Amino acid sequence: MSERSTLGGLRARMGQLSREIAKFGVVGGAGVFVNLAVFNLVRGVTELPVVRASIVATVVATGFNYLGYRYFAYRDRDKQGRTKELSLFLLFSAIGLIIENGVLYTATYGFEWDSSLQSNVFKFLGIGLGTLFRFWSYRTWVFRTLPAREAVERAEAFLSDAPPAQATRKQPVRK
Repeated sequence: MSERSTLGGLRARMGQLSREIAKFGVVGGAGVFVNLAVFNLVRGVTELPVVRASIVATVVATGFNYLGYRYFAYRDRDKQGRTKELSLFLLFSAIGLIIENGVLYTATYGFEWDSSLQSNVFKFLGIGLGTLFRFWSYRTWVFRTLPAREAVERAEAFLSDAPPAQATRKQPVRK
């Protein structure tokens, strides 16, 4: 393979990754809005402690995000085994919930930073750390790329860089 084709393949993969990150960001950004809105609504309307209110908000946002990831960001990904997909999504979301709310718990109960502003800042920081984990785990384990598509793309890239096809019929050997 030539250096030019390797760079072209790298650019194509980087372009695909940047589109994936953008779609993940759109869904995630809307999910952050839902998360923070539900968090502040629950805190304002109920007597739930801050971390419990945050957990409720995270669960609501997780449901919202699943729909966005499945039907927008990763709609082109393998749709086989939805039960397994949903199970993995919930498992990794639970880990993200622990990361996200662990930050808030530490700030609230470890440092007694529990004003409304402080709670929102640490909730947002926790969402950011949880999001890094979620992006990696969702794209690696939950919304997997279709294997056939990868094979076809590699084959097409290889063939586009191959020299022109030679005649496959054997020529008679002349003596």
